[in-house]
Amino acid sequence: MTSEQVVLDVEGLRMRYGTTDVLHDVTFHARHGEVLALLGPNGAGKTTTIEILEGFRMRSAGRVSVLGADPAHADEGWRARVGVVLQSWRDHGKWRVRELLHHLGTYYACYATDRIARPWDPDELVAAVGLAAQADRKVRTLSGGQRRRLDVAVGIVGRPELLFLDEPTTGFDPVARREFHELVRRLAAQDATTILLTTHDLDEAEKLADRIVVLDGGRIVADGTAEELAQRIAGEDEVRWTHAGRSHVRHVRESTKFVHDLFRRHGDGITDLEVRRASLEDTYLSLVRRVEAGGVAG
Repeated sequence: MTSEQVVLDVEGLRMRYGTTDVLHDVTFHARHGEVLALLGPNGAGKTTTIEILEGFRMRSAGRVSVLGADPAHADEGWRARVGVVLQSWRDHGKWRVRELLHHLGTYYACYATDRIARPWDPDELVAAVGLAAQADRKVRTLSGGQRRRLDVAVGIVGRPELLFLDEPTTGFDPVARREFHELVRRLAAQDATTILLTTHDLDEAEKLADRIVVLDGGRIVADGTAEELAQRIAGEDEVRWTHAGRSHVRHVRESTKFVHDLFRRHGDGITDLEVRRASLEDTYLSLVRRVEAGGVAG
């Protein structure tokens, strides 16, 4: 992996408040155009990690490189390349949606390059986040879900190369969530935006993330794709079938091999075969239980 491909490079990150360590030697990376999900229970250290990467909090120790710079000492040009969508924010409710995005976009115009035209055109942006019909409405009149879409628009108005999404679909209805997922995929695929996502929605993480990092107790306890984590940690798939009028259920690690052997033994006598592979939720819950019980992470 070349240095140009690495957008986030975190090594040995530690954070201490008084005599308490909340992050312990955290090490991970994210590549150009990758969607990385950061998961973990409340108090795991996700927010502290994100704030350090965003340059909002000083770390106690370790090396952090974000877009080739140390966020603790980065300048305005660096910040123009980074987008942040917080869980909530306060604004002037009298602004109209399009006017607000146009105003915020003016701060990014001087950082445009031959490769990246900053900022987004306001009309294209409101359409991209599903607010075209609300473009001329005042912010205070928007519903909760519409306000959340505006949060996303504010975060990406400068066409960031790296986007931090903190619980981005909170308050979204199913349609809005699906449209947002499509937007995230488009940003990563077409604009090659690297995205670091924190969420408690495991289904969302499984759908969006190329790779998943799990934090617990201030330590990284797992790092890999959803499929890799399921194979290493949850381990067991559920296989259901009917043979000779009797229903059967087995939990196995190698469901493909098990099904192959099943048909080799019983052939056409097998009916109603169903394989349920371990989901990210199964994996996550299994992992957290193992960590809480003092087990070794996978």
